[in-house]
Amino acid sequence: MNRSPVLEVKNLTVKFGVDNPVVDAIGFEVHAGETFAIVGESGSGKSITALSILRLLPVNASVVADEIKLNGVDLLRKAEYELCKIRGRRVALIFQDPMSSLNPVMTVGEQIAEVLKLHFSMTRQVIRQRVIELMKRVEIPEPEKRVGEYPHQLSGGQRQRVMIAIALAGEPDLLIADEPTTALDVTIQAQILALLKAIQQKTGMSLWLISHDLALVSTMADRIAVMQKGKIVETGLSASIFQNPTHPYTRKLLNALPSMESCLGHQRKQKSSLLKIDDFKVYYPIRKGIFKRVVGHVRAVDGVGFEIERGKTLALVGESGCGKTTLGKALLNLIPAYSGQVIMDGMALHKLTGETLRRKRADIQIVFQDPFSSMNPRMLVSEIIDEGIRALYPEVGTVERQARVVELLERVDLPPDSAHRYPHEFSGGQRQRICIARALAVQPKMIVCDEPTSALDVSVQSQIIELLKDLQKEQGVSYLFITHDLGVVAEIADEVAVMYRGKIVEHGTVDQVLHHPKNAYTRDLLAAVPRLQTSVLR
Repeated sequence: MNRSPVLEVKNLTVKFGVDNPVVDAIGFEVHAGETFAIVGESGSGKSITALSILRLLPVNASVVADEIKLNGVDLLRKAEYELCKIRGRRVALIFQDPMSSLNPVMTVGEQIAEVLKLHFSMTRQVIRQRVIELMKRVEIPEPEKRVGEYPHQLSGGQRQRVMIAIALAGEPDLLIADEPTTALDVTIQAQILALLKAIQQKTGMSLWLISHDLALVSTMADRIAVMQKGKIVETGLSASIFQNPTHPYTRKLLNALPSMESCLGHQRKQKSSLLKIDDFKVYYPIRKGIFKRVVGHVRAVDGVGFEIERGKTLALVGESGCGKTTLGKALLNLIPAYSGQVIMDGMALHKLTGETLRRKRADIQIVFQDPFSSMNPRMLVSEIIDEGIRALYPEVGTVERQARVVELLERVDLPPDSAHRYPHEFSGGQRQRICIARALAVQPKMIVCDEPTSALDVSVQSQIIELLKDLQKEQGVSYLFITHDLGVVAEIADEVAVMYRGKIVEHGTVDQVLHHPKNAYTRDLLAAVPRLQTSVLR
């Protein structure tokens, strides 16, 4: 069935200054009522393409095209004031990070109403009613109450729903969703995608999805374009792309996808215990009244217990807010208000204080989710990596530290001259390698990996997983791997603990938990994982 194109792009090129084009002579169409997806790694030009269509790029960007037509109207010939009437009305955009996209000093209701005031003539009462209707449509609970709340008062999934409500307020013909679920856990991700599909079917709008998650795209898209280094290297129907990919880059992306089946037949050898925690609790007091008396507690971690063996990986999985990161940080004493037993190498960490505790901290290190925000942007990479050595082992000399930095950089596959550069000069995957080198600097026995691959492309994610596995084989380091990506769990973990509302509801080998789950919540998590809709030869 042929459908008329809502968007037609021909020979689009985008440059910044005199550098090589970041988008290089590409062309595509988005048809009425369809879901079209552009996939590729970070830096391939996906988001730049979307922003160039709406002329939202900075002034130093040069955008040249033979044609950019929306419903037959050439956007290249439109003045800025005319484009203002099109943006948000005919074309709407959902960004990847709702927290940085929403105004923190405006209520969510005011931000949805802003679109209505700009594009429609409505009374204040009608606008409020319409805002509440939109919040109901995107399934935000208690919209009459939430309409007066600020973005920081909502969860990540609710903030993304607000972004969708803002985008839908103008009743657009085309909705561009730029990585709309990257930072969300699998159950919330499934809800957001189902919501977008339901709205699309109800309104008939076209959906342009930008993503690096091929499994997700396979569940959503009718047609797909694969983008590499500014060029579209392959285009076709979703089933065709996933069943018979023709371009080597497409095959590379598909082969980099973590497989839930990779844990099958995994032979597990029993090793000695490295870390054991028992009845571990982290409670936050709830204070009310003039005197801020404690009236209750938020039980972020509620009586958790498990063991991690030497040279093994325990994956801690669950939705956002279940207590995974709180547990990880409390183990490192970054959250001091905890109770329970923490035994490492036969030593009770919960009883240590002063210099003994400081020295023992070298045994447990952490790699955070966002490598850029976890590094000081004013420090050179060499200073970032050897900071732990200087703090914990002041007796180590400068020459020895510098040699150690070079050794660590080579171990994480970065060139030695990286030591003299700043974090902003590296890609996301390279920054994560620097953070791993920093964690290894003090020769820890265990590393807490807090969502270390969730914001990375599938190919870079695959590289980081392989690096962590290689380091584990070489050094015998153990991992507490905190994640909501069950495909990654299958690739790296030996055991899995499933966390829900501060408690561990299921614990077992990776094969048992992922393929023979006993708990209903675990089954819900597994059901929400996006999977390739057609079989692909790996």
